[in-house]
Amino acid sequence: MSLPLVRTIIASSEQIDFEVVFTKRFSAGLIGGEGFILQKFSDYGDLFLEADGSLVEYDLRSGESMLVDQGHVFMFDETVSYSIETVKGLKNMMFGGEGAFLVKLSGPGKVMLQTMPISNLAEKIIPFVPASN
Repeated sequence: MSLPLVRTIIASSEQIDFEVVFTKRFSAGLIGGEGFILQKFSDYGDLFLEADGSLVEYDLRSGESMLVDQGHVFMFDETVSYSIETVKGLKNMMFGGEGAFLVKLSGPGKVMLQTMPISNLAEKIIPFVPASN
C-alpha cells in the first residue's frame, strides 16, 4: 500500500520515503473535514503506524467502489481513487450517524479500514469518565 491516510506515524527506517500529497480538490478537504492531506510512503524498510481498532482489508476490482466514513479509512493503494461524496437525503445526513460527507474509494487496488477510529472510541468511553464537581 503506498498512499496511506494515517493519524500517527510512530517510526520508520531511513529508507522509507515520506511525502505529503494533497487531494485533487482543495474543497474536498475543507468541506469533508478529514482527508485534505494524505501521507505517501514508498520504498522498502520498516514502517510503524498507529491504527485504531482492528484493520479490515478489501481488494477492490477495477470500477468497484465503496463509500466509507472518513475516520475509518486507514490506507489504500495509490491506484485507488479517493473523493469526497455528499450524503444524499436530509434524513440520512441528520440521522445516519456519518454526517454530511463520506469518502468514495474506487478500484482497482487494496483498501484497509480501521474499525474504531479514536473519535468513536472517545464517544464510547466518555459516559464512563467521572465528572469533576
